[in-house]
Amino acid sequence: MGTFGRGGVRGSARGRGAGAALLLSVALSGPALPAMAQTVSLPSQPADGMVAPFMQAMAVALQGDEVLAEYYAAREYRPLWTGPQDAERRAALFSALDGAAAHGLPVARYDAGALRAAFAAAQTEGDRGRLEVRMARAFLDYASDVATGVLDPEKADAGIHREVTRLNPLVLLARAENGNLAQVLRSLPPKTPEYARLMKEKLSLEAKIAAGGWGAPVAAAAVMPGDQGPAVVALRDRLVAMGYLTRSATAVYDRTLQAAVQRFQMDHGLEADGRATEATLAEINVAPEARVQSIVVAMERLRWMHDVERGARHIWVNQPDFSAKIVDHGKVTFQTRAVIGKNVPDQRSPEFSDVMDHMVINPSWGVPRSIIVKEYLPLLQRNPNAVSHLQVIDRNGRVVPRGAVNFAAYSARSFPFGLRQPPSDGNALGKVKFMFPNPYNIYLHDTPAKELFDHEVRAYSHGCIRLADPFDFAYALLAMQSDDPKGLFQSHLDSDRETVVKLEEKLPVHLVYFTAWPTAKGEMTYRRDVYGRDARIFEALTEAGVALDGVQG
Repeated sequence: MGTFGRGGVRGSARGRGAGAALLLSVALSGPALPAMAQTVSLPSQPADGMVAPFMQAMAVALQGDEVLAEYYAAREYRPLWTGPQDAERRAALFSALDGAAAHGLPVARYDAGALRAAFAAAQTEGDRGRLEVRMARAFLDYASDVATGVLDPEKADAGIHREVTRLNPLVLLARAENGNLAQVLRSLPPKTPEYARLMKEKLSLEAKIAAGGWGAPVAAAAVMPGDQGPAVVALRDRLVAMGYLTRSATAVYDRTLQAAVQRFQMDHGLEADGRATEATLAEINVAPEARVQSIVVAMERLRWMHDVERGARHIWVNQPDFSAKIVDHGKVTFQTRAVIGKNVPDQRSPEFSDVMDHMVINPSWGVPRSIIVKEYLPLLQRNPNAVSHLQVIDRNGRVVPRGAVNFAAYSARSFPFGLRQPPSDGNALGKVKFMFPNPYNIYLHDTPAKELFDHEVRAYSHGCIRLADPFDFAYALLAMQSDDPKGLFQSHLDSDRETVVKLEEKLPVHLVYFTAWPTAKGEMTYRRDVYGRDARIFEALTEAGVALDGVQG
């Protein structure tokens, strides 16, 4: 093997090695190459009749690309994409790139049309060398994007905590070289049934948009059962276009129309009363283009979770749905309403996955530091007897008499005490909390504020997830380790003592944020973007090059 560095060229001068030396001399003429590029290894004897201009063009094109430089050096710069023997591999890649838009990917990043044009225009071995590198980069970019996502989730939104495992590019290239590339490419997108259903709905909506969409929005503040006239006709036509109603000539808000509105409301997380209120009409009037955006973001989220093991049995908390579910082998076996964090900085519920391993019955509430210094310390400085339901505790967890503390002497930074609420009927955590220890101090719990579960939008907590039916949730968890889960739970509850109950079967917990989600039957449901996260993610996707026909960002 011949190599080149800052000092010039070395290699065999015999036979065709002189050609390699000439190539290296030409490649090094002109501006100095980056240090990394100057250590690229090239074969002293071109393989398979390779001519020097092909290798020279590749050497220049590979400058600054350590991965591809390493790969092509190891295979002595034999082509993977541009040789006459590579036709089947090329066709498989072009077929995948042609379908990139269906996945909501940045098509221009791979630009199959430009690559085809470059093949058609190529006349020299130098053209072929440059095209070889472009094809390899297109393959790696597409493979990474379709398998693990276009964006870095935490850069898209600080509330998303997912460490995405990116694919090893050298492994991908080896699979492309040694395997059936069409099969390799088909194996890359997420295998969850929801991903396929989302893509199917995306294509269906795009076809609908191309055919005129859902028609004009309903221009009314509200439409009620028994009404008649133009607003009813507009509502009827909109629901017909969406597939909730068969075609009809009626101009009266009758029972059939009311049932269609109810079905729409159930699919969109609204109170299913069959009345087209202002909130319901706001969702009915959402354009299909906006629904495509939600689907594209949902597909990106699933790509971020490509290696997250959901678990045959797991807990699924979809924040925009304000619900918590236990899922067994793909079927929801328990569901309850949930309250999530307020839509303010530092209180929005984060997205992450962890493992639930215990519950605490009759819990005390250790007030988070952020709440102490932002909310309670100012109250205590004005009145040392404020928030009397809370105990002042020192660093060792011992209760400190309030009279012994001069609250006014401390700032938010220097305040050395904690606050704790002992177990009680009014405890902020209610009677039970469900723990999956994590860096964000997030857990699921009961609450004395039951009235909040009657609200349609339930974003009121400081970040933790409150459950409407925590006792039933506990029974469902304990049923895996007790013949009498209710009795077991009640015995601990009646003791009034704070009690930790370990779960014999630890359960994966997924705090997710999907505003577009298909049911097991393939029907689409949509939710409001309560935190604006989807909007931020779609904006970042647009900046990365994702472009959807007819969709306005």
